[in-house]
Amino acid sequence: MNRRLPMRTVACVAVLLGAASAGRAQSVDPQIGYVFPAGGQRGEIFEVLIGGQRLSGVTGAQLSGTGVHIEVLEYTKPLSRKQQNELREQLRQLKGRDRKKAGEADGDPIMWRGMNLSEMSRAELADLRKQISNKKKQRNNSLAETVRLRVEIEDGAPVSDRELRLKTPAGLSNPLRFQVDHLPERFEQEPNNHSAEAGAAVSLPVVLNGQILPGDVDRFRFSARAGQRLVARTSARALIPYLADAVPGWFQATLALFDAEGMQLAYTDDYQFHPDPVLFFEVPADGEYELEIRDSIYRGREDFVYRIALGELPFVTSSFPLGGPAGETTEVSLEGWNLPRDRLAKGGEPGGDLDSTISGAVPFEFSTLEEVREQEPNPDPESAQPLALSRIVNGRIDEPGDQDVFRIEARPGALLVAEVTARRLGSPLDSVLRLTDGQGVEIAVNDDHDDRGAGLITHQADSLLTATLENGGAYFLTVRDAQAKGGPEYAYRLRVGPPRPDFALRVVPSSINVRAGGTVPLTIYALRRDGFAGPIQLELDGAPDGFLLSGARVPAGQEQIRVTLTAPFAPSDEPFRVTLRGRARIGKEKLVHAAVAADDLMQAFLYRHLVPAEELLVSVNSTKGPRLPTRRVAGSVVTLTPGGTVELSLPAAPKLPLDRVQLELNDPPEGIRLQEVREDQGRLTLILHADAEQAKPGLEGNLILDLFIERNQQTPAKKPARNRRNPLGCLPAIRFQVLPATREV
Repeated sequence: MNRRLPMRTVACVAVLLGAASAGRAQSVDPQIGYVFPAGGQRGEIFEVLIGGQRLSGVTGAQLSGTGVHIEVLEYTKPLSRKQQNELREQLRQLKGRDRKKAGEADGDPIMWRGMNLSEMSRAELADLRKQISNKKKQRNNSLAETVRLRVEIEDGAPVSDRELRLKTPAGLSNPLRFQVDHLPERFEQEPNNHSAEAGAAVSLPVVLNGQILPGDVDRFRFSARAGQRLVARTSARALIPYLADAVPGWFQATLALFDAEGMQLAYTDDYQFHPDPVLFFEVPADGEYELEIRDSIYRGREDFVYRIALGELPFVTSSFPLGGPAGETTEVSLEGWNLPRDRLAKGGEPGGDLDSTISGAVPFEFSTLEEVREQEPNPDPESAQPLALSRIVNGRIDEPGDQDVFRIEARPGALLVAEVTARRLGSPLDSVLRLTDGQGVEIAVNDDHDDRGAGLITHQADSLLTATLENGGAYFLTVRDAQAKGGPEYAYRLRVGPPRPDFALRVVPSSINVRAGGTVPLTIYALRRDGFAGPIQLELDGAPDGFLLSGARVPAGQEQIRVTLTAPFAPSDEPFRVTLRGRARIGKEKLVHAAVAADDLMQAFLYRHLVPAEELLVSVNSTKGPRLPTRRVAGSVVTLTPGGTVELSLPAAPKLPLDRVQLELNDPPEGIRLQEVREDQGRLTLILHADAEQAKPGLEGNLILDLFIERNQQTPAKKPARNRRNPLGCLPAIRFQVLPATREV
């Protein structure tokens, strides 16, 4: 079945403005800010609108998973203010001519940008007027360009969340969430912000799609029978996790349910710690009902996109335990609404998980440690549950005010780590850990511990403490909720024992765009655990021939490093899926972990989060440019001493005008600067200087050099000339070390 959405663009304007800019490569990566609708039903064909910037020349879309086919229909560039004023004047003239008495001379056609307005239909003219008179629409350059797609989802496509990126001559955009569902889909039809008279009724079950503009309220009418247990699950923040220019940093949706007389029956603005609301409602009587969605403080914009799954849908509200031993099958009990069963097996044969159409995640963590269950009652030291070290306890705070106490026997001088994993596994528990000795003296306490790997959690509510147990004997570890809340959903996993040094990696960004043969910088974040401070060696895993990772080492003690990726000389129409992994030695053990692709996103003007992505994609495009001496620079290592200098010579490269090339360090380490650049006989010599005060011995990392040509830009008379930089790219990362100065004997 074909469905066409009410588009807020004009096809003729799109052709006019899009053709002029098609095919031009951009020097900055494309960005998308919203996808509407952000999903669709299996077996359907429909249109999708994407808003963003730097999308000129869009050629296609990249969607993770299988069973979905996408075609680009149209690119639209926003009208400038000058163009809007011109169009407004021409429409005013056309309106004045229409008011003249019949029989008067028609005059010349009224034209605008090559289009004959006099020959347009009323509908086409109404669409044009809408472009310049939509008072609700707030101009935002990051959302101004639009792309319209045709999406076809196969009947057998897996139900799942996907990642959608656009392809342009400059490469891939950032990813945004796109959901493949099994339920029928409906779209809001404005106006629908009043009573049941606004908009047609929808049949359950259904997925409702819409956008909230400033001050907007959307309502949907439906019929329900007495006794139905309805679930309305919102996806809003789940679609666009962070907004850089809005407080609290996402679309904060609220849901309300009304009866036919307009009386509010239910309301919610979140679900546990999730900003996206889920409304549960048992229908009291047959009749008509309305579901309302709005922003909590009546904000709105095109990127305030939502999807609401509504009906007698299965939804898991809690599961226990939250994990189990690796390689074994663990039986998990479930609670929720409309569930087909109350138990499932995790880690056993395929098919043990819940069907993907059931809402409410059932996260599960596997461990190599021995696991035990918490045993009630254990609310105080007198009834504390004995716990051996190097164990994981699966427990829960069963009711408000409850706490669980565990007794630990330790040797003098033992180093103890206790860590709660709850919020990171979907539990609402805001844990507090408290360690006391046998006399009740507090040794250590922790409420919240930040985990940079949990990029979608803004309140880091899991606890971790480390303590040296100076005296042997009994110690008591207490787990409770910070707000004294509790219930069956307040589950946790508690790891207790000596440190288990380890690490995880994040690589940013998740979409890498590079010119064929060129080099781009990446940032690697090392998430160190339990005191691990050793170096981590990085490498590409199974990358196609021609890729080169430079500066591939996270120095000891450092939590992030900038490296570079050099692409093959041949461009590719399709992006490469690349895996990066890190190796480290901890004692006699060798650890190898794959880096998780992520994007560094800003929340509400200030806070930054590493948001994980499904895959790391590299687009190698054919944008022309001079070839840089990349391969012959790779592998270089320079050593400096405080206050000293070092020379670095760059070999020549074909057609690179060295006499006009300028260089500078890209985000240099503190205390390291490029002091001088000399050109001599086709080679560039760089003089690097280490500040005597800032560059301390032991400092090490990578140096990344940007190359550019500076040209004088023509300006109007009586205005000073401006210089414009034409970037050429960067060189592979060069490792550096600052060593102590040696004394002469």
